Amino acid sequence: MDLQVLRSFQAVAQGTTVTDAAADAQVTQPALSRALNRLEDEVGAELFQRVGRVLRLTPAGRVFKEYVDTMLDSYDRGRRAVAELVDPEAGVVSLAFLHTLGTWLVPRLVTDFRQAFPQAQFELHQDGEAGLTRHLLDATADLIITSTEPVHPLITWRRLLVEPLRLAVPARHRLARRRRVRLAEVAEERFILLKPGYGLRDITETLCHEAGFTPIVGFEGEEVETLRGLVAAGLGVSLIPSSPDITASPQSPIRYLEITDVRGARDIGIAWLSSRAVPPIARRFLDHALRSAAAPTAPKSASPAGTR
Repeated sequence: MDLQVLRSFQAVAQGTTVTDAAADAQVTQPALSRALNRLEDEVGAELFQRVGRVLRLTPAGRVFKEYVDTMLDSYDRGRRAVAELVDPEAGVVSLAFLHTLGTWLVPRLVTDFRQAFPQAQFELHQDGEAGLTRHLLDATADLIITSTEPVHPLITWRRLLVEPLRLAVPARHRLARRRRVRLAEVAEERFILLKPGYGLRDITETLCHEAGFTPIVGFEGEEVETLRGLVAAGLGVSLIPSSPDITASPQSPIRYLEITDVRGARDIGIAWLSSRAVPPIARRFLDHALRSAAAPTAPKSASPAGTR
């Protein structure tokens, strides 16, 4: 067997068709099928079974894939380590982050970093809180930027900044002319929330409970932009991160109100797997992010790392 066959096996095991996997490997489909058959002969078991027009892993295939994933990951990391040893200012930073941070914080950090290290490349992933932790544990990311400290003994987390949360209400809402509001004042309103599993959902429910009520769920979404759109349509209220991309113009269909009775904010931090060495170029980015946290260009009301 060779690495390309193993990569093709991995791709097919993850749902890629043999035809597409063959195209990626720049071989014909019959040639790849024969290579996968030889792989099964070498392993001594059937790795795939055909279900309709697709291939599914057999129990033996699932076991074998775990070891293939580990081996290919080690090989790729080895190549990265050698490349970074030869040129420590180059390499790839694999970074996963919350969707809401892709509009302001991550672009700023990446742009500033590449001014100092123009040869650095980035492999970017967006996900929810639970997905970000999996990226670290599955070794598909060196670093994650998240709003909640992961509760895992192998993950180290450091706060970068404190990002305010604002109560978003429609422009014609009864509270729209206010600048500040107690969260308890909207206890009877319908809330537009992210689906369970997202950090902002957990934070919203926690703050509502601290204000003395359980939020009435009106709608659930998977993107903060969806929450904004539904608020603008007058379908409810929502807690929204107060990032620089938020507009406060009089023409905006949404008004963003400061919360006074609970701590309307969330921590934004960076994390890495303490049981695995952070590659040199990713370590440099980590140091850059931590230094940048001392003077963020986020919302004026956001506090720098380490403050409340």
